[in-house]
Amino acid sequence: MRIVVSGGAGFVGSHLCDALVARGDEVVCIDNLATGTADNIAHLQGHGLTFVEADVTAAPAVDGPVDAIAHLACPASPDEYLRLPIETLAIGSHGSEWALGLAEQHHCRVLLSSTSEVYGDPLQHPQRESYWGNVNPIGPRSVYDESKRFAEATFMAHHRARGTDVGIVRIFNTYGPRLRVRDGRVVSNFVAQALAGEPLTVYGDGSQTRSFCYVADLVDGLLRMLDGTETGPINLGNPNEITVRQLADLVLALTGSSSPIEARPLPQDDPTVRRPDITLAGERLGWRPTVSLQEGLEATIAWQREQLSRPSS
Repeated sequence: MRIVVSGGAGFVGSHLCDALVARGDEVVCIDNLATGTADNIAHLQGHGLTFVEADVTAAPAVDGPVDAIAHLACPASPDEYLRLPIETLAIGSHGSEWALGLAEQHHCRVLLSSTSEVYGDPLQHPQRESYWGNVNPIGPRSVYDESKRFAEATFMAHHRARGTDVGIVRIFNTYGPRLRVRDGRVVSNFVAQALAGEPLTVYGDGSQTRSFCYVADLVDGLLRMLDGTETGPINLGNPNEITVRQLADLVLALTGSSSPIEARPLPQDDPTVRRPDITLAGERLGWRPTVSLQEGLEATIAWQREQLSRPSS
């Protein structure tokens, strides 16, 4: 198939591009490189992937046939979406309209990568897809939360009104190689700090929980959803829950670092718990993550070591 991937030069997007090319698909990767990097897909160019540097909110044209679309474009770490608040909202609105319009033009399926952040600071635990969430619509994090909630609403409106073939996945915390060093997400920050011998910054008392899914597992779920007929939304994440303090201790053990742990104030609207109910993913997609947190962290640490050992240009 010929598949368009928006945000394909980003962390998750580039791994999805890898998997699509590996199975024989032709990929058109569209990315404005605001948070992604061309290095993530350089090995694929000329080998099944065409890169188009463009902003999807400007509705770029896509020449040739399109058999499916994966709409992944969006800043995903707090540091990134707080730096690009208006752009983040535009991707959820204008970017979603572009992806849906392209799908309707080519009569093909379009996948939306939504997020567990649509649940906000949840009052239901674990989070099921039927839960409507507990989101502050005017807080600092709302630029990401509401962008994704609006995108979901837009996808469902097109599905109901126009019969557009859509699929919606809600992605929980994902990590792995190509997660940019110090990008603002807890795994990348902890690993970079530990390798540099710096204090690991734990916000609050570290008792807040997260559930971390290795990127290869996530991509397997994305492919199953892209190839299938489910509308969703469907949660994709690892249900094994861990506190942030436990994660810090594990990173220190795996890196052999003697870095201390430094407490900082908890950011506004930071969720206290996060764990997906993945019953639907198992029933509808036959999907369940298989990579352990230790195994995934070891691969992530090895990748960061290699990145940090490179001479700066």
